[in-house]
Amino acid sequence: MMRTFEHSRGRTARRGRTARSLALLGCSILALSACQVGPNFQRPVGPATSRYTPGALPKQTASAAIPGGEAQTFRTGADIPGEWWRLFHNKELNGLVAEALRANPDVAAAQAALRQAQETVLADRGALFPTLSGSASAQRSRSGNSSGEGKNSVYSLYGTSLDVSYNPDVFGGTRRQVEAASAEADYQRFQIEATNLTLSANVVTAAINEASLRAQIAATQDIIKLEQQQLDLLRQQLTLGSVAESDVLTQQATLTQTQASLPNLQKQLAQQRNQLAVYLGRMPADIGSESFQLSALRLPKDLPVSLPSNLIRQRPDVLASEAQLHQASANIGVQTANLFPQFTLTGNVGSSVLDIGKLFNPASIAASAAAGVSQTIFDAGTRVHNKRAAEAAYDQSLAQYRSVVLSAFQDVADALHALQFDAQTLKADLAAEQAATRSFALAREQFRAGAIDYSSLLDAQRTYQQSHITLVGAQATRFADTAALFQALGGGWWNRVPAAPAATFTTTTTTTTTVRSDRAG
Repeated sequence: MMRTFEHSRGRTARRGRTARSLALLGCSILALSACQVGPNFQRPVGPATSRYTPGALPKQTASAAIPGGEAQTFRTGADIPGEWWRLFHNKELNGLVAEALRANPDVAAAQAALRQAQETVLADRGALFPTLSGSASAQRSRSGNSSGEGKNSVYSLYGTSLDVSYNPDVFGGTRRQVEAASAEADYQRFQIEATNLTLSANVVTAAINEASLRAQIAATQDIIKLEQQQLDLLRQQLTLGSVAESDVLTQQATLTQTQASLPNLQKQLAQQRNQLAVYLGRMPADIGSESFQLSALRLPKDLPVSLPSNLIRQRPDVLASEAQLHQASANIGVQTANLFPQFTLTGNVGSSVLDIGKLFNPASIAASAAAGVSQTIFDAGTRVHNKRAAEAAYDQSLAQYRSVVLSAFQDVADALHALQFDAQTLKADLAAEQAATRSFALAREQFRAGAIDYSSLLDAQRTYQQSHITLVGAQATRFADTAALFQALGGGWWNRVPAAPAATFTTTTTTTTTVRSDRAG
């Protein structure tokens, strides 16, 4: 009896030593899990420049005494309103932009892509935790002697087990994978802002183009009336013998050419309306009765110009490119971790009994635990080359990021130059149109009096027509330039109400990416 007790005690002691060894091994593995191979992502340093253009910006643009010709003042360092299109002071425009942001399918697609990326982050994060699975079984069997004589025995066997499996992230490969997935979610988040910015700018530009086309159509119709009046006058003078028939035919040809230009403008207007309907998420047949006139739009007088150091923290496309760079950096860590051994911890608790009532009896429960490690010995350099490929992908993403930044600064510089020079162009076009109007009126009087011939009148008429149409285009261009500047500077999405999601977000590493930065003004 004493020998049996000592044997049982020795077996229990061996089990205890085994459990302690496994626990010690598990703790050692968990302690190693604090390390993380691969580079820690650092945000790229912004360009070392303090201005967008070679020379300093003027305090304000030129002005012209015409709607849309007001002088605009550049406010360096000022912030951009979240709904910048409201600065044009048109209620219909405000409503259409709001509808587009709500109903456009591109926005819905971008939002769905973000949700997908966020769920992928949560799915990848699950690999950091143990996997727990359970099973239960019931089996009914019959046994008898081999000769077939005697009574058969029927019995039932019941079993249950609980299995635990855990792959410790010793070298941080899983955490780097979660970091890469988080960066992808950041990319999709900024893609939403880029989509919203592009869409709102497109709606504003479409409204401006519509107003411009309506103004050109109205100007063309006025010119047609003047040319018709001139043709009627020539026909009267032909009857009196004051002009040659060739003059009448020339005027008729001029009138016909002007009339022929009208359907093309009307076609452009119809196509512009169709495009606007698509921006709004409507069918072209459902565009509605909204219409825009240049006189109904007000040109913003104060133009915020963000500091160059803030531009890369404001432009959604730059931030999206930065997120892709972050993802490429994390992927290097994933491939680096694959070079090291992989560890596994497993455990099992189960019971197998003939009587279901004893299934959870402590005496029937058996437990086991195990730890394992595996290391690829030969793979023909596959893992090494995968790591080098990830490093090359990072270099590619870095070059693409720099290209996006350069394009962003170019967009702002282009818009600033356009605002300056197009304001001067409008001023000159207004002066030219006023001079041409006076010249044409004078030429008509002189022609009636017989002081000049028809060719001189025709020249004055053509000059007036061209200057009148050109002036309308110059007016619309100033509105479009203003919208382009707001778009180039990022559109103020960080000031939108409700605020854009995750203005400040943290990945699984110690690196914290802050979108909003201190802004002057």
